[in-house]
Amino acid sequence: MNEGGAALTDVDTTKRPDGDPADPAGPAAHTDPDGPADPAARRREQRGWYFYDFACSVYSTSVITVFLGPYLTSVAKAAADPDGFVHPLGIPVRAGSLFAYAVSASIIIAVLVMPLVGAAADRTGRKKPLLAASAYLGATATAGMFFLEGERYLLGAFLLIVANASLSVSMALYNAYLPQIAGPDERDTVSSRGWAFGYASGALVLVLNLVLYSGHDSFGLTEGMAVRICLSSAGLWWGAFSLIPLRRLRDRRIARAAGGGADGSGAAGAGAGAGAMGGGWRQLVSTLRDMRRHPLTLAFLIAYLIYNDGVQTVISQASVFGSEELGLEQTTLITAVLLVQVLAVAGALGMGRLARVYGAKRTILGSLVVWTAILVAGYFLPAGAPAYFYCLAAAIGLVMGGSQALSRSLFSHLVPRGKEAEYFSAYEMSDRGLSWLGPLVFGLAYQLTGSYRDAIISLVIFFGVGSVLLARVPMRRAVEAAGNPVPARI
Repeated sequence: MNEGGAALTDVDTTKRPDGDPADPAGPAAHTDPDGPADPAARRREQRGWYFYDFACSVYSTSVITVFLGPYLTSVAKAAADPDGFVHPLGIPVRAGSLFAYAVSASIIIAVLVMPLVGAAADRTGRKKPLLAASAYLGATATAGMFFLEGERYLLGAFLLIVANASLSVSMALYNAYLPQIAGPDERDTVSSRGWAFGYASGALVLVLNLVLYSGHDSFGLTEGMAVRICLSSAGLWWGAFSLIPLRRLRDRRIARAAGGGADGSGAAGAGAGAGAMGGGWRQLVSTLRDMRRHPLTLAFLIAYLIYNDGVQTVISQASVFGSEELGLEQTTLITAVLLVQVLAVAGALGMGRLARVYGAKRTILGSLVVWTAILVAGYFLPAGAPAYFYCLAAAIGLVMGGSQALSRSLFSHLVPRGKEAEYFSAYEMSDRGLSWLGPLVFGLAYQLTGSYRDAIISLVIFFGVGSVLLARVPMRRAVEAAGNPVPARI
């Protein structure tokens, strides 16, 4: 890769004698078998990788966590009947549940798409064009939220579904680069830095959003127009900064057996690439069968699926809980999330250091205890008390980034080589892809009880069950069973 950066379709075709991708310097120079031989080149690629978190985290922060939940709920309420229900496709839905249901729908769609994309990426070795397509589809849908106004709740739900599903697909591809750009002993650090970059960008843009929203009158804007600008600007940011990782990350050609395909059964070269999407579902079945041969990897993935479902639901529904149940002003919610973003940078880096001392698994388990305490405290939080809400936000910030970053790096040790995109597609189903159950439970709890407190406390079970299952996974044996070197601490 030259210093000017690779084009979107550049692929490294150099092979080592054993058939694996490598740089021309040869295998001896590699900390990680798939990484660049030159440490400076490896760091440059890692820095480019960080910037996708920097690009897309603004969507997660400004759109999902802060603005879209309350705003889409208000649009749905404006279109609701006298009983407070809207009727998409003739189905009665309480207006306050629409946002949670749309998040669930986006995730179900992502589940259907990610296996196809993961199979295409692993069969062709060309993750970067797929990353570009999903990133820019999501960025375009987010920018289109500028047109969400009046009673257009269906437009808002549609754009949310497209953007959120695109984010899930792109993150699966992005995460699949981690084992290729970082050696076993540096993945906790690299993963944590990626999350820190994301939280830093989220905080920066949220400051700008706060200035625009709180001073919208002085800018000659209505409150609704200010929110729409904040939503659409997240899409513009996502698209602009995605250019950096797309220039610096390298595609790595997948070695193929003599029979042709990556598994020795298909056509090689262009034929395999052309049939990748069509064979996506067959590849999904193959991936699931392969994961059965790695039961400890599957056990970790199930544990992560459960506890991360709770994490994602808290993140996506926090602003709705704050505005609808606690009666907090939008400015309070923005500053609270800004506090989360600032502390999450320190939390991600700090938990990365704790993992080097105590191991990633123990550090994650400790964070899940804190998550459980946060939900219990949230249930008893008094309405109209911003100070208590800020305390809760600070606690979330300290554990949010670290628990997710360390989970990503821990899983990277459990992935068999050559199957990164497929396995990280399954991981992304757990990270965002199968995290539909939490929002669904949250939405149903509110629909049945009319209380967001009941909805928030129902999430405790995700952290409790996830902790028990994670504690039962023997990590060293799991890494060895995947055929990977075991780091000093895990």
